[in-house]
Amino acid sequence: MKNTLHAARHILVTGCSSGIGLAQADLFLKHGDTVYGIDKQDPIDLTHPNFHFFKVDLVTDLTTVFSRLPNTFDIICNTAGILDDYKPLLEISDDAFNTIWQTNIGPVIKLTRQFLPQMIAQKSGIIINMCSIASFVAGGGGAAYTTAKHALAGFTRQLALDYARSGVQIFGIAPGAIQTAMTKNDFELDDGKMADWVANETPVGRWAAPSEVADLTFFLASGKASYMHGEILKIDGGWTLK
Repeated sequence: MKNTLHAARHILVTGCSSGIGLAQADLFLKHGDTVYGIDKQDPIDLTHPNFHFFKVDLVTDLTTVFSRLPNTFDIICNTAGILDDYKPLLEISDDAFNTIWQTNIGPVIKLTRQFLPQMIAQKSGIIINMCSIASFVAGGGGAAYTTAKHALAGFTRQLALDYARSGVQIFGIAPGAIQTAMTKNDFELDDGKMADWVANETPVGRWAAPSEVADLTFFLASGKASYMHGEILKIDGGWTLK
Protein backbone atom coordinates (compact mmCIF):
# COMPACT_ATOMS: atom_id res chain seq x y z
CA MET A 1 0.00 0.00 0.00
CA LYS A 2 1.33 3.42 -0.94
CA ASN A 3 2.27 5.70 1.95
CA THR A 4 0.97 9.22 1.35
CA LEU A 5 2.85 10.74 4.28
CA HIS A 6 5.86 11.74 2.18
CA ALA A 7 6.45 12.85 -1.38
CA ALA A 8 7.94 10.31 -3.76
CA ARG A 9 11.71 10.23 -3.47
CA HIS A 10 14.51 9.03 -5.72
CA ILE A 11 16.33 6.12 -4.07
CA LEU A 12 19.51 4.33 -5.14
CA VAL A 13 20.04 0.78 -3.84
CA THR A 14 23.10 -1.32 -4.65
CA GLY A 15 22.96 -5.08 -4.27
CA CYS A 16 19.24 -4.91 -4.99
CA SER A 17 18.80 -8.33 -6.58
CA SER A 18 18.52 -10.38 -3.39
CA GLY A 19 18.67 -10.31 0.37
CA ILE A 20 18.72 -7.00 2.21
CA GLY A 21 19.02 -4.87 -0.93
CA LEU A 22 15.98 -6.52 -2.47
CA ALA A 23 13.98 -6.01 0.73
CA GLN A 24 15.01 -2.35 0.85
CA ALA A 25 14.04 -1.73 -2.78
CA ASP A 26 10.71 -3.50 -2.34
CA LEU A 27 9.81 -1.51 0.78
CA PHE A 28 10.62 1.85 -0.80
CA LEU A 29 8.58 0.95 -3.86
CA LYS A 30 5.61 -0.05 -1.72
CA HIS A 31 5.69 3.42 -0.17
CA GLY A 32 5.54 5.21 -3.50
CA ASP A 33 9.22 5.99 -4.04
CA THR A 34 11.16 5.62 -7.28
CA VAL A 35 14.02 3.14 -6.93
CA TYR A 36 17.13 2.78 -9.07
CA GLY A 37 18.82 -0.55 -8.43
CA ILE A 38 22.30 -1.73 -9.31
CA ASP A 39 23.49 -5.33 -9.19
CA LYS A 40 25.48 -7.74 -11.33
CA GLN A 41 22.69 -10.32 -11.02
CA ASP A 42 19.11 -9.97 -12.24
CA PRO A 43 16.59 -9.11 -9.50
CA ILE A 44 14.59 -11.87 -7.86
CA ASP A 45 10.90 -11.33 -8.64
CA LEU A 46 10.87 -7.54 -8.48
CA THR A 47 8.84 -5.75 -11.14
CA HIS A 48 7.36 -2.30 -10.61
CA PRO A 49 6.80 0.72 -12.86
CA ASN A 50 8.93 2.85 -10.54
CA PHE A 51 11.83 0.39 -10.43
CA HIS A 52 14.76 1.04 -12.77
CA PHE A 53 17.36 -1.70 -12.82
CA PHE A 54 20.95 -1.55 -14.08
CA LYS A 55 22.87 -4.79 -14.43
CA VAL A 56 26.38 -3.64 -13.62
CA ASP A 57 29.42 -5.04 -11.86
CA LEU A 58 30.00 -2.47 -9.13
CA VAL A 59 33.73 -3.16 -9.04
CA THR A 60 34.59 -2.99 -12.74
CA ASP A 61 31.77 -1.18 -14.53
CA LEU A 62 30.19 1.24 -12.06
CA THR A 63 31.28 4.47 -13.72
CA THR A 64 29.73 3.38 -17.03
CA VAL A 65 26.23 3.72 -15.56
CA PHE A 66 26.59 7.20 -14.05
CA SER A 67 25.33 8.95 -17.19
CA ARG A 68 22.18 6.82 -17.12
CA LEU A 69 21.30 7.62 -13.51
CA PRO A 70 19.66 10.79 -12.18
CA ASN A 71 21.95 13.67 -11.30
CA THR A 72 21.15 13.29 -7.62
CA PHE A 73 19.26 11.12 -5.15
CA ASP A 74 17.31 11.71 -1.97
CA ILE A 75 18.52 8.43 -0.43
CA ILE A 76 21.50 6.24 -1.28
CA CYS A 77 21.68 2.73 0.19
CA ASN A 78 25.14 1.25 -0.29
CA THR A 79 24.07 -2.32 0.43
CA ALA A 80 26.09 -4.55 -1.92
CA GLY A 81 28.73 -6.75 -0.33
CA ILE A 82 30.24 -10.23 -0.24
CA LEU A 83 31.55 -12.56 2.46
CA ASP A 84 34.93 -14.31 2.54
CA ASP A 85 34.17 -17.82 3.89
CA TYR A 86 35.61 -16.80 7.26
CA LYS A 87 39.17 -17.48 6.10
CA PRO A 88 42.13 -16.25 8.17
CA LEU A 89 44.85 -14.29 6.44
CA LEU A 90 47.16 -17.19 5.62
CA GLU A 91 44.33 -19.14 3.99
CA ILE A 92 43.15 -16.43 1.59
CA SER A 93 45.02 -15.36 -1.53
CA ASP A 94 45.95 -11.78 -2.32
CA ASP A 95 43.51 -11.78 -5.24
CA ALA A 96 40.62 -13.04 -3.10
CA PHE A 97 41.46 -10.54 -0.34
CA ASN A 98 41.50 -7.69 -2.85
CA THR A 99 38.17 -8.79 -4.34
CA ILE A 100 36.52 -8.73 -0.92
CA TRP A 101 38.02 -5.31 -0.23
CA GLN A 102 37.12 -3.80 -3.59
CA THR A 103 33.55 -5.09 -3.48
CA ASN A 104 32.75 -4.00 0.06
CA ILE A 105 34.38 -0.56 0.17
CA GLY A 106 35.37 0.59 -3.33
CA PRO A 107 31.88 1.18 -4.83
CA VAL A 108 30.76 3.04 -1.70
CA ILE A 109 33.56 5.54 -2.14
CA LYS A 110 32.90 5.93 -5.88
CA LEU A 111 29.17 6.46 -5.43
CA THR A 112 29.73 8.94 -2.61
CA ARG A 113 32.18 10.94 -4.73
CA GLN A 114 29.67 10.99 -7.57
CA PHE A 115 26.53 12.05 -5.72
CA LEU A 116 27.58 13.78 -2.49
CA PRO A 117 28.32 17.13 -4.23
CA GLN A 118 24.75 17.34 -5.55
CA MET A 119 23.33 16.39 -2.16
CA ILE A 120 25.39 19.14 -0.58
CA ALA A 121 24.20 21.61 -3.20
CA GLN A 122 20.55 20.79 -2.43
CA LYS A 123 21.34 20.74 1.34
CA SER A 124 19.56 17.44 1.80
CA GLY A 125 20.06 13.74 1.33
CA ILE A 126 20.67 10.58 3.32
CA ILE A 127 23.42 8.02 2.75
CA ILE A 128 23.08 4.64 4.45
CA ASN A 129 26.09 2.30 4.32
CA MET A 130 25.69 -1.40 5.02
CA CYS A 131 28.27 -2.14 7.66
CA SER A 132 28.22 -5.31 9.79
CA ILE A 133 28.86 -6.64 13.25
CA ALA A 134 32.25 -7.33 11.61
CA SER A 135 32.66 -3.53 11.66
CA PHE A 136 32.90 -3.77 15.45
CA VAL A 137 34.20 -7.21 16.44
CA ALA A 138 36.26 -10.07 15.06
CA GLY A 139 34.52 -13.30 14.14
CA GLY A 140 31.75 -11.84 11.98
CA GLY A 141 33.81 -12.79 8.95
CA GLY A 142 37.33 -13.70 8.00
CA ALA A 143 40.38 -11.45 7.68
CA ALA A 144 39.33 -9.79 4.44
CA TYR A 145 35.67 -9.18 5.30
CA THR A 146 36.40 -7.89 8.80
CA THR A 147 39.08 -5.56 7.46
CA ALA A 148 36.75 -4.20 4.77
CA LYS A 149 33.82 -3.71 7.13
CA HIS A 150 35.99 -1.98 9.74
CA ALA A 151 37.17 0.32 6.95
CA LEU A 152 33.59 0.99 5.89
CA ALA A 153 32.67 1.94 9.45
CA GLY A 154 35.60 4.34 9.57
CA PHE A 155 34.66 5.84 6.23
CA THR A 156 31.05 6.28 7.40
CA ARG A 157 32.05 8.05 10.60
CA GLN A 158 34.62 10.33 8.97
CA LEU A 159 32.22 11.22 6.17
CA ALA A 160 29.57 12.09 8.74
CA LEU A 161 31.98 14.30 10.69
CA ASP A 162 33.36 16.09 7.64
CA TYR A 163 29.91 16.95 6.25
CA ALA A 164 27.86 17.27 9.43
CA ARG A 165 26.70 20.81 8.59
CA SER A 166 25.99 20.20 4.92
CA GLY A 167 22.39 19.07 5.35
CA VAL A 168 23.32 15.52 4.34
CA GLN A 169 22.85 12.75 6.92
CA ILE A 170 25.17 9.76 7.00
CA PHE A 171 24.31 6.46 8.70
CA GLY A 172 25.52 2.90 8.85
CA ILE A 173 23.60 -0.28 9.60
CA ALA A 174 25.39 -3.24 11.18
CA PRO A 175 23.45 -6.47 10.73
CA GLY A 176 24.22 -9.69 12.52
CA ALA A 177 22.76 -13.01 11.40
CA ILE A 178 20.44 -12.27 8.47
CA GLN A 179 19.05 -15.13 6.39
CA THR A 180 19.96 -14.23 2.81
CA ALA A 181 21.48 -15.83 -0.27
CA MET A 182 24.88 -14.73 1.06
CA THR A 183 24.43 -16.89 4.18
CA LYS A 184 22.60 -19.84 2.58
CA ASN A 185 25.60 -22.16 3.02
CA ASP A 186 25.12 -21.93 6.77
CA PHE A 187 21.70 -23.54 6.30
CA GLU A 188 22.73 -26.11 3.69
CA LEU A 189 26.06 -27.49 4.84
CA ASP A 190 26.18 -30.30 7.40
CA ASP A 191 22.39 -30.35 7.83
CA GLY A 192 22.33 -26.69 8.85
CA LYS A 193 24.41 -27.17 11.98
CA MET A 194 26.16 -23.83 11.45
CA ALA A 195 22.82 -22.00 11.17
CA ASP A 196 21.62 -23.70 14.34
CA TRP A 197 24.82 -22.74 16.14
CA VAL A 198 24.51 -19.10 15.07
CA ALA A 199 20.88 -18.95 16.24
CA ASN A 200 21.80 -20.50 19.59
CA GLU A 201 24.70 -18.07 20.05
CA THR A 202 22.50 -15.07 19.25
CA PRO A 203 20.93 -13.81 22.50
CA VAL A 204 17.43 -13.55 20.99
CA GLY A 205 17.78 -17.10 19.67
CA ARG A 206 17.13 -16.64 15.95
CA TRP A 207 18.23 -15.27 12.62
CA ALA A 208 16.62 -12.12 11.23
CA ALA A 209 14.81 -11.66 7.93
CA PRO A 210 16.04 -9.09 5.38
CA SER A 211 12.76 -7.21 5.82
CA GLU A 212 13.77 -6.34 9.40
CA VAL A 213 16.87 -4.55 8.12
CA ALA A 214 14.74 -2.86 5.46
CA ASP A 215 12.40 -1.56 8.16
CA LEU A 216 15.35 0.03 9.99
CA THR A 217 16.57 1.49 6.69
CA PHE A 218 13.17 3.02 6.03
CA PHE A 219 13.16 4.70 9.44
CA LEU A 220 16.61 6.20 8.90
CA ALA A 221 15.49 7.40 5.47
CA SER A 222 12.29 8.94 6.82
CA GLY A 223 13.85 12.14 8.13
CA LYS A 224 12.48 11.41 11.60
CA ALA A 225 15.99 10.79 12.91
CA SER A 226 17.00 14.38 12.19
CA TYR A 227 19.30 14.74 15.23
CA MET A 228 21.05 11.43 14.62
CA HIS A 229 24.19 11.62 12.55
CA GLY A 230 27.09 9.30 11.90
CA GLU A 231 25.60 6.46 13.92
CA ILE A 232 26.15 2.84 12.90
CA LEU A 233 23.11 1.05 14.22
CA LYS A 234 23.48 -2.61 15.16
CA ILE A 235 20.65 -4.98 14.30
CA ASP A 236 22.19 -8.20 15.55
CA GLY A 237 19.80 -9.81 18.02
CA GLY A 238 22.17 -8.84 20.84
CA TRP A 239 25.22 -10.62 19.38
CA THR A 240 27.65 -7.82 20.26
CA LEU A 241 26.36 -7.60 23.83
CA LYS A 242 28.45 -10.64 24.70
